[in-house]
Amino acid sequence: MARNKFDIDENLESPFDIRHFKRAMVYINKQKKPMSVAFVLSALSAAIGLSAPLIMQHVVDVTIPAKAVWPLIGWSGLMLLTIVVSVILATIRSRIMTNVGQEIIFQIRTDLFKHLQELPFKYYDDRPQGKILIRIVNYVNAVSDVLSNGIINFILEIVNLIFIAAFMFAVDVRLSFIILAGLPVFGGIMLLIKNRQRRAWQAVSNKSSNLNAYLQESISGIGVTQIFSREARNEGIFTRLAGNFRKEWMTAIHYNALIPFTVDNLATIVTTLIYFIGLLALSPADVTFGVILAMSSYAARFWQPILNLSNLYNGFINAVAYLERIFETLDEPVTIKDAPGAKALPPVRGNVTFDNVTFAYDAGNTILENLSFEIKAGESIALVGPTGAGKTTVVNLISRFYDLSGGRILVDGHDISQVTLKSLRSQMGIMLQDSFVFSGTILDNIRYGRLDATEEEVIAAAKTVCADEFIREFEHGYRTEVNERGSKLSQGQRQLISFARTLLADPRILILDEATSSIDAKTERLLQQGLNELLKGRTSFIIAHRLSTVKNCDRIMYVSNKGIAECGSHDELMARKGLYYRLYTAQKMEA
Repeated sequence: MARNKFDIDENLESPFDIRHFKRAMVYINKQKKPMSVAFVLSALSAAIGLSAPLIMQHVVDVTIPAKAVWPLIGWSGLMLLTIVVSVILATIRSRIMTNVGQEIIFQIRTDLFKHLQELPFKYYDDRPQGKILIRIVNYVNAVSDVLSNGIINFILEIVNLIFIAAFMFAVDVRLSFIILAGLPVFGGIMLLIKNRQRRAWQAVSNKSSNLNAYLQESISGIGVTQIFSREARNEGIFTRLAGNFRKEWMTAIHYNALIPFTVDNLATIVTTLIYFIGLLALSPADVTFGVILAMSSYAARFWQPILNLSNLYNGFINAVAYLERIFETLDEPVTIKDAPGAKALPPVRGNVTFDNVTFAYDAGNTILENLSFEIKAGESIALVGPTGAGKTTVVNLISRFYDLSGGRILVDGHDISQVTLKSLRSQMGIMLQDSFVFSGTILDNIRYGRLDATEEEVIAAAKTVCADEFIREFEHGYRTEVNERGSKLSQGQRQLISFARTLLADPRILILDEATSSIDAKTERLLQQGLNELLKGRTSFIIAHRLSTVKNCDRIMYVSNKGIAECGSHDELMARKGLYYRLYTAQKMEA
């Protein structure tokens, strides 16, 4: 699909939905108490700070002409006190809001991760991992300040403007209107650029996502890159993606920079007009030099909240694109979930029935059609056939990693769509060809499927599957730390650890999907005894291309043409001289 490519932009044509910010208020409301305290502290800090120009006016117009030294010292001390108190209150408020911001980040990121844990395989099939990761890490960081400090600061700056306007008009009404005259100009410029600015930041969001997706893909595939000497070409692709990001970033920053440029110039023009009109056009009896100084100070203070509000607007515009992506992820439907009234699946014996099962990954691309068969508890079933015929699909459906397009699957007579996922999957063990090993110790990896297992039980499981010997060769044995995806281990060692993990979980239904493909012939022979122990008393589905490994299965199913083309024991199928016979004979000749 197109969206699976790292260089395909996501659709950003829909206008911003205010409901996104209403949803964000859910996180903000949880922090109402500390945010209210922060707002009160901010308002007090602003109000105290605004008294400074009035003190300055009184000193210039009254105290200095009267040559009153001690009152001058007193007023100077009071002015210093207002500055100190204002700074202290602002500092306390800043610390409170830092905590609030981090709490909001924690809550959003936790909700995202929890939701991602529940999303079906299909969601991950359709998207690069990098585009998912950037939403949890970068985008959440980007919106946190807007959702915490941004809300408080927006309200505070409005209050500041009201306070400043009140002080201005109390000092001189005529000069106050001069200060306000720049607002229509500023509003017109904002209207001209707001849509372009939003689209620019949406483009930045896209290019950042593309760059992150390619970077993650490149790191994961570095071995293949070096094998095929693709370094230069990959560098070219990365340079192109990084260049696209830089281009869109500079465009967005260009629009952002227009706002402070406009505010600074308007503030300079207004201040100049105050001096010009106050000194030359108005009567000195009406406008003293102290009044002009106070009004020029208030002019600077008036346009500072305007600049702050414009910066908040910039942050809002940036956050819009990120909030859209965050809530888009949270809104991704959990299609594989417990049905209303689903009951826990009781301990099973292992009977599995496919009843007219039809399945398609995408509409019009049917993989299985009207597939029916019944497996008795304890039977071992091999699934063989050409690549892409649907062997892995069959076992994925038993685990309900995908929902059926039609029909039903029963385990011990229970429809798996009507039981809880946890109760179903906890009784199943799945071994894949690409055995995943988590970062941590080997002991923790084997214990992953059963956290209450003792160390003795872990070692016993490892011995059964022939993993104990190579584990003990490591310096720290079972407490050896392995990196993400088990980079310190060979693929065969990773599979043996996965075998031990599955055995320790003691599943009633076992699925082995090419589970021995990366194990050498000698180890496989040693493992066979452990496998027999693993399969004993369990219903098992084994997918294998090496047919010699499934000869002893109770039944072999040849999957082809959207269903089961042949079914029987090895001897029965060989006697028929059909599809299985030809496949087995061809492999034997190649060997």
